[in-house]
Amino acid sequence: MTRRLQPVVALLLVAVVIGVPLWLVVATAGKSQGEAVDPDLTPPSSWHLWENLRQVWVDADIPAAFLGSMLIVVPTVAVVLILGSMAAWVLARRSTRLTAVLYALGISGIILPPAVVTVVLLLRQLGLAGTVTGMIGVYVGIYLSTVIFFVTGFVRTIPEALEEAARIDGAGPVAVFRRVVLPLLRPVLATATILICLYVWNDVFYAFFVIGGRVDTLPLNLFQVASAGLYLNNWHLIFAYVILMSLPLVVTFALAQRKIIAGITSGAVK
Repeated sequence: MTRRLQPVVALLLVAVVIGVPLWLVVATAGKSQGEAVDPDLTPPSSWHLWENLRQVWVDADIPAAFLGSMLIVVPTVAVVLILGSMAAWVLARRSTRLTAVLYALGISGIILPPAVVTVVLLLRQLGLAGTVTGMIGVYVGIYLSTVIFFVTGFVRTIPEALEEAARIDGAGPVAVFRRVVLPLLRPVLATATILICLYVWNDVFYAFFVIGGRVDTLPLNLFQVASAGLYLNNWHLIFAYVILMSLPLVVTFALAQRKIIAGITSGAVK
């Protein structure tokens, strides 16, 4: 009996941990200003969700902030995935002390926090402070370690015979990677894409120091309008903004969830 109840209890705990914050966001976003002064779990007396979403869309200039986020997220993800997967392939296929040291250095960024002040000073010397290029460079440096860590373990599960067969057919290293290795990396790259998108899309800390005030991203724009008093005590609008900011990632995860789960479990299965 106890064994049968354990999965049910676990599912209930997961539902509470995920459902309660989600309901708080939706319920508060659907309330009027008076009801949302003190956010709680009570449902609104009358729903104003669409009205609040429309007001936030216009007043907070969501389209411009969305474009700013896309200008940073898309190049960052592309560069990180390309460089990370290529580096992971080399590190997984070379069994030397040098590659072991390089791999340790490559994944050290996961546990070592970046020096924000030093990064900002370096960007100023390079003339990249306050630019999209500088912000992309910072994110690439921070999250490249994550991709190397994920992809290296996956590459080691790919039979080397596939690559050897391509080399026998006359394919060079670039062709082997592009035609043989890269297609097999799709599940793990899908997982890495979601993780990097999640980190970059929701980032306020690094964006505040590197591009604060020059290029608007969705979370940075929310911080600015909230701290400027535009949404002071207007929790219904703040939570409506959070919903709009989260929708792109929710849609992306819903469309790619099979590949994401496959990327997480493929190493263990193989």
